[in-house]
Amino acid sequence: MFKRLILMVGAAVVLALTARAQATQVELANLREDVRGLVQRVGELTLRVEALERQNAELREKLNAGTPAYATLEQLNDAVNELKRAIAAGDNATAERAATQIKRLGDATNAAIDSLAKGLATRPTVTTFNENYPKEGVSYTVQKGDTLALIAKKTGAKTQDIINANKIVDPSHIVVGQTLFIPTGPAK
Repeated sequence: MFKRLILMVGAAVVLALTARAQATQVELANLREDVRGLVQRVGELTLRVEALERQNAELREKLNAGTPAYATLEQLNDAVNELKRAIAAGDNATAERAATQIKRLGDATNAAIDSLAKGLATRPTVTTFNENYPKEGVSYTVQKGDTLALIAKKTGAKTQDIINANKIVDPSHIVVGQTLFIPTGPAK
């Protein structure tokens, strides 16, 4: 009877160790997948930074090209005054030259403004965060499958409060293992 009891205990220990080994393998596989995802994300961010650096260098080259891509107020005033003098003198050829120069300067100014507008349109948006969220709360470690909405539901917090408290720029990119502050008190 004692031998049978030892065999049963031994079998239970072996089963427990086997189950623990399998659980460890699953955790290890999950960690590997998480690391692979992080490596991929870092690679994407590196490419994005390189592209932004190239664009910045191109803009600096254009800026340092020597000739301005805009007309100064003084240049426009000079051209207008020349046009007024030509009209007063009745010199049509001079008036046409002045009008051509004003048009050229206006076109250059418009092109510069358009270029600046395009540059501003491609600039990434700046995210601002509201400080009106509860300052008391708890820490939460992001689990596999978590979203901010799910975390808010689990903890009873507001999703926007979690975003503001943790200054999360892209709410769709939270990472397993990331620790978040979850505001739980009344807003101040």
